[in-house]
Amino acid sequence: MEKAFVDMLNRHRGIIYKVCNLYCNEPDDKQDLFQEITLQLWKAFPAFRQQAQQSTWMYRVALNTAISNFRKENRRPRLNPLSELDFSIPDDYPPNQKNEQLNELMQAIAKLNAVEKAIIMLYLEEKSYDEIADITGITKNNVGVKLNRIKLKLETLLKP
Repeated sequence: MEKAFVDMLNRHRGIIYKVCNLYCNEPDDKQDLFQEITLQLWKAFPAFRQQAQQSTWMYRVALNTAISNFRKENRRPRLNPLSELDFSIPDDYPPNQKNEQLNELMQAIAKLNAVEKAIIMLYLEEKSYDEIADITGITKNNVGVKLNRIKLKLETLLKP
């Protein structure tokens, strides 16, 4: 069982990194969230019945953990407020080649609430509405409604 878990984690660790980068700004916070997600995956792994794809299941656990952590952190008073400009999600391009529009989009996404961030991340990962519904636990129709609202919100945030 341990080998299967480690293999799955190694194969899909990018999912955890994406979620950590989406919900945390500071490297230490990202590392803490990565460990918490890994722990939650390990705890839930024996109950995973392979009815969904491993990546779908991992997204669901990772996002639920991140959102719970995000809500818990929001209840605590912050000593040093973080700037929205600190928000970044690494991609396959070296930092000096990043597109300005992508940076603007990521800054706009940073302004979304926790659930909206999860849905738009999955959409940008080209997940189908069915997959997004499975991962987030909302209906396929609700995914469409929420995505339309998120897109409108992002359009408003991106307007000069």
